[in-house]
Amino acid sequence: MRIPIPPVPLPDEVVALAQEYADGTREPVEPRNAATVILMRSSAAGPAVYYLRRQASMEFAAGMAVFPGGGVDPRDFDAGVAWAGPAPASWAERLGTDEETARALVCAAVRETYEESGVLLAGASHTSVVADTTGADWEADRVALETRELAMTDFLNQRGLVLRTDLLGVWDAWLTPDFEPRRYRTWFFVAELPEGQVTRDVSSESSSVSWLPARVAADQADAGELALMPPTYLTSLEVGAHDSPEAVLATAAARAVAMFTPSLEQLGDRFTLSMPDRLRPLVAERSERSERSERHR
Repeated sequence: MRIPIPPVPLPDEVVALAQEYADGTREPVEPRNAATVILMRSSAAGPAVYYLRRQASMEFAAGMAVFPGGGVDPRDFDAGVAWAGPAPASWAERLGTDEETARALVCAAVRETYEESGVLLAGASHTSVVADTTGADWEADRVALETRELAMTDFLNQRGLVLRTDLLGVWDAWLTPDFEPRRYRTWFFVAELPEGQVTRDVSSESSSVSWLPARVAADQADAGELALMPPTYLTSLEVGAHDSPEAVLATAAARAVAMFTPSLEQLGDRFTLSMPDRLRPLVAERSERSERSERHR
């Protein structure tokens, strides 16, 4: 049986719904701004990535394996925090947004990574990183951040920490299709696990967590063993084409992103969702390799 590598046909009912939004019969909901982080470490099979499997009870992406991330908190806009790395104006240019939003997105990326993995991209100085966040006091603050009892900027200021934005790289930007009931305007960042820190299964939104080489995650998704949303699958495929986290970060250093919204695209006599043009060669190569493998069985 051939592995179902994207693009795959959409169900007729989804196509009909999408067309109602396309012709103006239905009005799409307003998306929320969000940030997600592809957290990496080295492995023999290339960059290994931290995935969380979302609780089956979640209203969005239930049961899917995702990267740490979530919506921007209004308090992420607070400019009163020590900042290391590119200035917000530089982030704004690379993220394709205004300076205020860029600052909030970077703060949200660091906050969500800490909330959902226990990894903190911050340090006591512009060149240091917290070595260990496993203590009870750190965990109490993480929970307070997750429940929104504590703002990220207050957390950093109370501990005298500097936001290490230089540890983040820009990767991509995706807007949920018009026909989805919950929509997010999500910026994707990349980061390497800081030396000395460890990830922990701490997020209340996940049922399990795992480190998987990105290319293995894509393989498992193709085999139906791992549920990935299209942006997560395609990102895993692209990250997995690199040999190391350092190579991914080097690619990210030269990137500026534009928001991509998947739309209906003809696929024979059916429809599928479109993808960024730069990813089409990767998907085509993977599909051809799968077909060759099937023929030789």
